[in-house]
Parts: sequence; structure tokens; C-alpha cells
Amino acid sequence: MSRLYIVPTPIGNLEDITLRALRVLREADLILAEDTRTSSVLLNHYDIHTPLQSHHKFNEHQTVDAMVERIRAGLNVALISDAGTPAISDPGFLLTRACVRAGIEVECLPGATAFVPAIVDSGLPNDRFCFEGFLPVKKGRHTLLTELSTERRTIIIYESPFRLQKTLMQLAEYFGPDRPASVSREISKIHEQTVRGTLSELATHFAAHPAKGEIVICVAGLS
Repeated sequence: MSRLYIVPTPIGNLEDITLRALRVLREADLILAEDTRTSSVLLNHYDIHTPLQSHHKFNEHQTVDAMVERIRAGLNVALISDAGTPAISDPGFLLTRACVRAGIEVECLPGATAFVPAIVDSGLPNDRFCFEGFLPVKKGRHTLLTELSTERRTIIIYESPFRLQKTLMQLAEYFGPDRPASVSREISKIHEQTVRGTLSELATHFAAHPAKGEIVICVAGLS
């Protein structure tokens, strides 16, 4: 029976992919990739020659229905994003939902996701946490930050290095400057780094040392 495979890919180090994921990518009839140029680096590294097709946030609304029909007709499709697990702050949810509604088998493989090593490495409580992904840039940001200021679980946020300083300052404003937190960047890459401290200390640090790469912020819940 044909199905949709959700396949996590490395978030940095190309060795961080499972043997099962490599097998599925080789055996699939088609790989849907967020950016075919980015994914070609991984596929070429592992000598995988499965046909590629782009599937990203700008075209997924227009292509979902047609892709569901192709899978229903017998195509085995593997969905990947540029890095990490598809549908976690990446394209993938719409196609997954459409396949589920159409009665198509969906199989998500375990694999790399940036927030898991970030929260473990933070030293903050990780028995219960809430994942917020990227915060709204404008509309709804104030409301969400106000709500999160009383959240008792550890809070995980994705952020761009270009907005990191502003976000840390806002978190300190809404949550209090002494709230413990951590900032992890470039997870599994050569320049991987986790900086821990209060929100105020982190804002000061990254004002003096601008960050590069993918960012994960972990903030302790209200105690």
C-alpha cells in the first residue's frame, strides 16, 4: 500500500540521520523537499538518486490535493524539510492532514529535531514543557508574550539570529529580567554553543556577541 513517509533530516552534522531514513529515501518513488538545492547536498552525500520535487510554504496549498491523488494512485512519497522533522516549524502539516483525511497511511520516522537537544542541554526542567516555535513577528506577539509570562512549564522558542537580541529584551520585559534561560545555536554543527543565564544576562551577552545560525531559546517557567 502506498503511503506518505515523514523523514527527519540532519539539523547540522550529516551523520545525524538514521539507517531507516536512508533506506526510505532510497526506496521512495518521489522525495518532496523544502529546497531541492539544500536537500541535494544530503542526498548526494549518501548517493541517493530518488527524484526530487519542491514542496514549500509558498506552493503547498496549491499542490496538496494533486499530491494526495498521486499517493492514492500508488506513489510512495517521502517528505523532507531543509533540516529536522517536517511539520515542526516547517512545511508538512497540510500534506499530512490531507493524507490522513483521505485515508492514506502516514508514517513519521523518528529523528532530528532542534528543540530536544536544546532543552536537555539547557539544564532547565524538561519533564514538562511547551513548544511555541517562532513567535509572531507583529500581530499577536504582545498577547502571546503576556500569556506565556505565567506559563509554569519550560518554554521553547525558535528565533532568527537577526531578531534574537530584540526577543531576549522583550522576554526580560514580560517575564522579568531574572528568569533563568538558555540560548542554543548551531546545534550539532562545528560552532555549536549553549549560553545559560538570566534573560537579562543573555540579552547583554548577545548584544556584545551577535549570534549566527539557527537559534533555540529555552526559558524557565514561572516558579
